[in-house]
Amino acid sequence: MLKRALLLAALAAAPLAAQTHPADNVSAERLEKDVAKLVSFGTRHTLSSQTDPARGIGAAVDWGLEEFRRIGTQCGGCLEVLPVGETVTGPRVPTPTLVRNAVAIQRGSERPNEVVIVQGHIDSRVTDVMDATSDAPGANDDGSGTALVIEAARVLSGTKYPTTIIYALLSGEEQGLHGGQILANWAAAQGFTVKAVLNNDIVGNSCGSDGYCEPKVVRVFSEGPRADLTDRLRAAATRFGGENDTPSRNLSRWVADLAAKDAGGLQVRQIWRTDRMGRGGDQVPFLQKGYPAIRFSVGVEDYDHQHQDLRTEDGVVYGDTIDEMDFAYLAGVTKLNVRALDALARAPMPPKVSVDAAVRVDTQVSWEAVLGAENYRVYARRTDEPSWVSETDLPTEQGLIVSAHGRTLRNTVAVRGDDWLFGVAACAGEVGQFCSPVSSAVPGGAFEPVGTE
Repeated sequence: MLKRALLLAALAAAPLAAQTHPADNVSAERLEKDVAKLVSFGTRHTLSSQTDPARGIGAAVDWGLEEFRRIGTQCGGCLEVLPVGETVTGPRVPTPTLVRNAVAIQRGSERPNEVVIVQGHIDSRVTDVMDATSDAPGANDDGSGTALVIEAARVLSGTKYPTTIIYALLSGEEQGLHGGQILANWAAAQGFTVKAVLNNDIVGNSCGSDGYCEPKVVRVFSEGPRADLTDRLRAAATRFGGENDTPSRNLSRWVADLAAKDAGGLQVRQIWRTDRMGRGGDQVPFLQKGYPAIRFSVGVEDYDHQHQDLRTEDGVVYGDTIDEMDFAYLAGVTKLNVRALDALARAPMPPKVSVDAAVRVDTQVSWEAVLGAENYRVYARRTDEPSWVSETDLPTEQGLIVSAHGRTLRNTVAVRGDDWLFGVAACAGEVGQFCSPVSSAVPGGAFEPVGTE
């Protein structure tokens, strides 16, 4: 039987390095200034003006691009800044309309094709989703996520990472997740290996319209069954498990564990569904392409101050205005994103894992070696447990059977596999310092689109 006490002690013995972290440089004041600038464009509706220099979505995207360029200049040209867009039509875009995303790429020094994406949507709306002229300040939805992405670029751009970080301000979310779809298609066309997508949408308030407050919690949404499952993999997952072990679900667990190591920071409440009831966000197009993606959102939403015309009725003030935001809370969500980006950009890709446990009293866990990994951790949990509760440190040069081709690593665990789920994380740096999310040994558990399995 696995020795839980010893294994949990091993977890506690490997905290993040104590030195100053980029997250310590996150500024609530800068976040507020950026949201105020976004609000100043009047409306950022996708169908608003593309050419007015002061009002509309065109001016807002131009500002985002220019802000990325300014940040890149300060770090000696470390950011490649470009608009990524295309002309779209759809139920909420009745005539062909250019949808532009503002994108900044911070190339990795060792594995530039391996990318982590942080994003928020820059467009806004009022009650009528087709109203492109009324003031739609969009302070929290999603000026908060846009400001978070820009602030992350500011505090991380001065550091060199093995993996590429992409900062993205997406348009067209309110009109049908168009900006997310455009960026997901673009990432695939570039041939990127997408390690993780952190989507931030409505991350700037701490109290709801009913007065209930959650100032210390951020929700992280993750899908259950994969959106890109084939019939074969769906049948295999149904038979052998995996409905709770998608890459996105393991990314969510990883972020929650990361938050728990910072007792003074925001803690994560995992929401095990793709998004809120009856709603969606720009993580969805990435999930549909098989990329691991999660959504950060406030612990409790204020429905009076999102998707609303600016007005007062029966003494109730409506509208997504900046005065309803909590910038200390937004700074907390930003810090957690920065910690996650920093760790993900240092960690290797999660390995592809399989198990052999049929008709035997032990379990052989096998995985493919990954670039940049200095050691690996094998995890296990009972099938009815929500979180990984055990691990073993396995330096690559010890305790492993290496195949003749030198690519397959194995470890035998002395438990019957029927009762357990297994996974492996790949680590760089000191043992346990920068470990990837766990990749589960289940059908569809690999951090790659299922078409590559």
